[in-house]
Formats: sequence, structure tokens, C-alpha cells
Amino acid sequence: MQGAPHIGHMRSAVVFDQLRRWLTYRGLRVTLVRNTTDVDDKILTKSVEEEREWWAHAYHYERVFTRAYEAMNVLPPTYEPRATGHITEMIALIGRLIEAGHAYAADDGSGDVYFDVRSWADYGALTHQSVDDMADAADADPRGKRDVRDFALWKGHKEGEPDTASWGAPWGRGRPGWHIECSAMSTKYLGAEFDIHGGGLDLRFPHHENEMAQSNAAGDAFARIWMHSGLLNVGGDKMSKSLGNSVFAHDLLEAFPAAVLRYFLSTAHYRSTLEFSPQLIEKQRTAYDKLAGFVARAREVLGAEAPAAPEAAVGYDSRVADVPDEFAVAMDEDLSIPRALSVVFSTVRDGSKLVAAAKVGGLGDADRAQLVQLLAQVELMLDILGVNPTDPAWAGQADGASATEGSGDDDPVRAALDSLVDLVAHQRLDAKAVKDFATADALRDRLREAGVLIEDTPDGYRYDLARD
Repeated sequence: MQGAPHIGHMRSAVVFDQLRRWLTYRGLRVTLVRNTTDVDDKILTKSVEEEREWWAHAYHYERVFTRAYEAMNVLPPTYEPRATGHITEMIALIGRLIEAGHAYAADDGSGDVYFDVRSWADYGALTHQSVDDMADAADADPRGKRDVRDFALWKGHKEGEPDTASWGAPWGRGRPGWHIECSAMSTKYLGAEFDIHGGGLDLRFPHHENEMAQSNAAGDAFARIWMHSGLLNVGGDKMSKSLGNSVFAHDLLEAFPAAVLRYFLSTAHYRSTLEFSPQLIEKQRTAYDKLAGFVARAREVLGAEAPAAPEAAVGYDSRVADVPDEFAVAMDEDLSIPRALSVVFSTVRDGSKLVAAAKVGGLGDADRAQLVQLLAQVELMLDILGVNPTDPAWAGQADGASATEGSGDDDPVRAALDSLVDLVAHQRLDAKAVKDFATADALRDRLREAGVLIEDTPDGYRYDLARD
């Protein structure tokens, strides 16, 4: 952990948390390992810049990441190993690669050990590249390499580096390369072959390519499936450190409710590029508010008859309802969450009609039973997506701030306006649900007279202030 998490880290974490929740719902036992790199070149460099011991620097940012994951309602991993706790396994894995003829110790006395990419015919299989077309591996001094594309498995200790960041090994004192860390920790807890390896698309090459090559070359089948979450664009450009346009999690969590951020990160297919802007988050905030509003109003109508909320942390064995078939099909087909969300909104529309009818003239026993079922389905689907508004994870979290034009981080006037418009908007939606269009139009006209322009969208409503 070299620095603070950005929105890309959060997107990847949310994607694989949703996969985990869905597999759990499907009745599978899920073991999730989240590796922690707590020693590497960047940690050593940045710890000096921030005037910390390298191990304190790594631990500091490990805790920052953990707090961000918790804020986003990402379930804790089954195991969270640190690289420094698995040096023995890494040395053993490197030894296997040397013995198999796929790695070599540099003959320049540096103590470096490299993976010989040309010794492994399948190198490049994950990213469908030829070795000759690849860029040089820039993770170690090339003088000791047989090929500039060979990557470091072990880095000999260098003058000026802290002695505490080195360990004894048959090739000389040093520390592991980044790629070998992940292979050793994965197989330690999941075995030589496991089902899914995940991460952001930016890790596909060279990191995941190198993981797969060194693991397979050592005789481990490694991952059966590789999944990569897409990148983010900020202002039309790919988010990157070089462009200086990184959007950090702590800034977003100060500006928006965490539940809304998580919902926003779920609105594009996990493999696609996600466009980011505060305005886009605000648009999705309206959609999420519609879902949360239905849950609150349905629970109010049902009172003591409302179903118990599902709990992902303890599994879904005691669930009140099953998800609709269309939702299950969408999730089973490569985790198509945008399609799954359309099923959630369809179910909410059906439930909103019953809520509106209850407020007008009450519900019979059959309709109340149907509302219980629909509410249970909505909450279950939202819980699988990690955005159930009744989840205790969101309790006590700040509501964030509106990021629309003209609003500040602590604008109580805008917050009050949002609340009042939301109240009238839901009254209007309830009226439309029972085809009382006269009331719906009257409410819209009252808002317009007050200078509020409301617009219906497939995901609910949005509003703006009339301008002269």
C-alpha cells in the first residue's frame, strides 16, 4: 500500500464484492483472498518522502484502504495476507522456477533473480501478445537480464535501502518482486488451482500476465477464470497519475453518501469504461433515492408485517423471497448489473402501485401479501448489489453534499430544498401509479410555480431551478 485509494480501487472492490454476494446467494461457499503488498520499490521511495519507516507507511495506507472499503460496504475478505508474512513461500516458489529452468540468478553479483520469459512458450497468452511486441520490463536494472523483457522475481539488497526491507535467500539478501508476491500468497490460501482471479484492467499487463506465467511455469494450474473491471474516464480522459486527474475515495466520501457512490459504480457493466463526474453521480443519486424511497414507504405501509432485511454477511439461507428470474439471468450472464438494476426498478414500479393504493384506500390481505413479497425481492436484490438502504452498514454515515452547480459542501438551504422536492416528487409518483394524473399534474404545476422544474426519467425524477 503506497498511497490513498482512488475511485478506481473502489470500483474494483465493489465489482468483486457484488460477485461474491451473488455467488453466496447461489449457494456457493466463497473464499475471498485480498493480498496486501506491504513492501516494494514505491513504498520504499514514498515512505522517505512522507518521512515514515517503510513498514509504518505501508500499514498506514493499508488502514486507509480498509476504512474506505468499509465505508463502501465491501465485505471483509476471508483472508488478507501481507507480503512480508510470506517471504518463505516466495523463496520456495522462486526455487521451483529456477529448478524448472524458467528463472535464473543474475551473474553480475547483484543478487537479482529474473523470470526467463523466452523459456515459457505461453508467455503472453493472457493478453494475446508476442514477446517481441512487448515493452521492456522496467522493474529492475536490465544489466543482469538475459532479455530486457525478463521480470524480477527477487531484488538484491542495494546500498541506501533499509536493512529491514531485506531477507536472506539462496541468491543473496534482498526482497521479492511484486509479481511473485501475489502468486505465492494466492496459492498459499487457495491452492495450486482456484476458480477466479480478479482485479482492475490496468493490472492485466504486465502484472497478471506475469503472475500467470510464473505460476504455470512452476507447475501450478493457478486461476481458471480471469476477471478485470474496467477503467474510469474523468473529463473524457482516462484517470491516471500522469495526467494528475485521480479522484480519491476520501474526497468523494466527504461529498456524497457512500451508498450513492456504490450505486453509481454499479451503473455500468463491470468490464466497460465508466465515465465519472460529480454531475453523473448526482443523476444516479436521484435514481437511488427512488429505490430508497420505495423501501421506506413500503415498510411504513406494512409496519410489523414488513419482512426482515437480508444480511449478506451471514448469507442468504433465511431469505424471505427469491430474486426474480430476470434478475438471476442478468447476474449469471457475466454479472450484467445494469440489466439487473432494470429488474429492480420494474419490481419497484409494481410495488409503488400497491403503496399508492394503500394510502388512498388501504390494501386487502392478498395485496398486502404481494407487497411483502415485492419489498422482500427489492431489498434482496439491492443487498446482493450492496446498496440496500436498510443495511446497517449505512447507519450513521454522513449524507455527503450535493455536487450540483451552485451548491456548497455545507449548504443547508440546498439540503432542505432537496428534501422538500423529494417529498412532493414521491407524492406525484404515487399519484401517477394509481393513474390519478390530475393530482400528479397539479403537484408538478405547484413545483413550477415555486421555481422548480421536475423531469421524469426511466430511473425516477430529476429537478432543476428555473432560470430567468
